[in-house]
Amino acid sequence: MAIRDILMREDLSLTPSEEKIVRLLLTDYPTSGLGTATSLARRAGVSDPTVVRLVMKLGFDGVADFQSKLLAEVEARLHSPLEMMGAKSPDGSQDGVIISYLKSVTASVDKSTTATPPQTYDRAAKLIMEAKGQVVLIGGRFSRHVAGMLAGYLMQFRPSIREVPSLSAQDFDTLVDLDKRDVLIVLDYRRYQLDVVAYARQAAARGVRIVLFTDPWLSPIADLAEVVIVSQLEVESPYDSMAPAVAQIEALVAHIVSTMSEATRTRIVDLENVRHANAVTLDSTRRTATEPDSGSGSFGPKRSKKEPKQ
Repeated sequence: MAIRDILMREDLSLTPSEEKIVRLLLTDYPTSGLGTATSLARRAGVSDPTVVRLVMKLGFDGVADFQSKLLAEVEARLHSPLEMMGAKSPDGSQDGVIISYLKSVTASVDKSTTATPPQTYDRAAKLIMEAKGQVVLIGGRFSRHVAGMLAGYLMQFRPSIREVPSLSAQDFDTLVDLDKRDVLIVLDYRRYQLDVVAYARQAAARGVRIVLFTDPWLSPIADLAEVVIVSQLEVESPYDSMAPAVAQIEALVAHIVSTMSEATRTRIVDLENVRHANAVTLDSTRRTATEPDSGSGSFGPKRSKKEPKQ
């Protein structure tokens, strides 16, 4: 269990002095716990023995053990592909690299299934669908592509969806138009990007509500987010996998579809009509330009009587 999770356990009984230490640790996690016990005690306004008693209560052998575990978390958050190449070299499995990798992706997706409660997806869906203003999506070098996928889905369900593919100086200017009516969806995975974190922090300062997709080590944005959805990333490769993140955004979409309103259904029908009118997809080209659409309740266009079933 991550130290942050231990500090946030509901069954953890703390004295007022211990609460001060925990509050300090969580406020600037994880760096606040990496100094000496004396410096931590001084910053929290408590005695050195209080710090020692707390880490023992948390299940550690002492301050040194607590800090070694905390440092291990920090190092895990910051691993680069180059640093992981030795640790993630082929293991000689009879399956071969391809099969071993695909099996590890499957395992990572399975672990992600229980990393976030279903109720969290429901909260995320309500925040997104009930937002009175814009829903803005941003991500890092690779996760921004997953953010773009989610933006494409959400555009079918509601208006005012805006994807920010990469954060330029001009994109930061968009913060001036954001306020408490808006929702920011962020996909941020280790080694968390400074520009993504900066944008989220400034958006939060303007009252924007945040939905965060991140990893078990938690992006710094987790401290600002109203909803946090966690996925496993580690696979048989020096590069973390985005497959669990893709599965999670699609799970969120499936939940939205299962609970959508009649207005959302009508929007999808209207959108399909626009696509057919402009011959966007292959099936659209089989309809004549003058053929009216029924505007029926189904998502797709109504099949012509002369059109055979596939």
